[in-house]
Amino acid sequence: MAADQPLTRRSFISTAARAAGAGVAVTSAWPLRTLADAEQAIAQAPLALNRPAGSPESVARDESYWGRVAAQYAVAPGFTNLEAGFFGMMAAPVLAAHHQHVDRVNRESSYFARREYSAALQATRARVAAFLGVGADEIALTRGATEALQCLIGQYNRIGPGDTVMYADLDYNAMQFAMNWLTTRRGASVARLAIPEPATRANVLAAYEAALAAHPRTKLLLLTHLNNKTGLIIPVKEITAMARARGADVIVDAAHSFGQVDLKMADLGADFVGCNLHKWIGAPVGAGVMYIRKGRLADVDRMMADETGSETSIDNRVHSGTANFATFLTVPHALDFHDAVGGAFKAARLRYLRDRWVSAVRGTQGLDILTPDDREMVAGITSFRIHGRTGRADNQAVAEALLTQHKLFTFWRTGLAKGDCVRVTPALYNTPADLDRLSTALKAIAVRG
Repeated sequence: MAADQPLTRRSFISTAARAAGAGVAVTSAWPLRTLADAEQAIAQAPLALNRPAGSPESVARDESYWGRVAAQYAVAPGFTNLEAGFFGMMAAPVLAAHHQHVDRVNRESSYFARREYSAALQATRARVAAFLGVGADEIALTRGATEALQCLIGQYNRIGPGDTVMYADLDYNAMQFAMNWLTTRRGASVARLAIPEPATRANVLAAYEAALAAHPRTKLLLLTHLNNKTGLIIPVKEITAMARARGADVIVDAAHSFGQVDLKMADLGADFVGCNLHKWIGAPVGAGVMYIRKGRLADVDRMMADETGSETSIDNRVHSGTANFATFLTVPHALDFHDAVGGAFKAARLRYLRDRWVSAVRGTQGLDILTPDDREMVAGITSFRIHGRTGRADNQAVAEALLTQHKLFTFWRTGLAKGDCVRVTPALYNTPADLDRLSTALKAIAVRG
């Protein structure tokens, strides 16, 4: 395209498709504003991917394929983002669909909100439920996992004075706060445990078994399936069964699970789960899910005695007010793109990128990797700690050095029993070369101490 030729919507789509076929990253803006433009972008992306035959593990190493996937993300220049765990970037067809829905909502205004939105939302809900492998009447859409989990924890009604609630050091801080709140709201006491470091399947199970035995009045246990601080995956299904046998319910934080790991809700074995759609599924920011297994709804109070709808409907267990209509309308498009890439293939690629840098630095003097290599206990996220740097300021400084000196954006995490750390979270638009640069930088930082 000539330098003075305007970038029309049609020409942009054409350019994007050619770049995708060549495995070139698209970095232009997306000025898509018409239904036809959006539909064309949505239709072209999965076709351009052309996923090769082979197992997820073999395809995970096919750089031609992942180049085509990466071409669907408009990645900012100037730094390499290795902090994809905060929220996921929308792929180009998802972003195009989001623009389409924003325009429609803005154009049709309250007419859409009053007459069209309810049916569209129910379609989104049905699609999400199918993806999770549950009934549509077992889920409610929320603004994120935090809102879902706060409703589940705060409104769980089977706790009274003298009962115990339990969580671990690796659980998300906001969820710890919600559990602490039950001391005043329900009269419960709090029991805390530290996840072993280094972790193994056996010592994690033993830690929970010992903690539950030491606190026999535990009625509610918070578990994080895939940890936001270190990336550790714990055997939630087994721990849930352990807790249930002792008369305790479990609420599972699966904020990072779906989309990073290829699984269904049944794989967690829990009755109460909160998860995100805007992290690893790649929907717009502000989309999550609250799950309450059929038959357990009565154990979670209506939100602030919400009288909307039936007592037997999950809908009044969360009340967010006016929704971001376009966000929820875009969720099915994010699931379409997720399916086009392939859930198992996506999980294998993220794990491959994680293994790329971890295998290069594991054993480096002065550097600890905080997740094992057991394929059942880690996915894409992994954190590290430099020896002697356990404080918040220490780890903020390490992350800052990676950014300013190496143009690698990571982020520090706090609250671990053995000290703070720095989290590394690759995404589908990252390349092996990105992770090689990280491993080189970490070796240099470890030497300096």
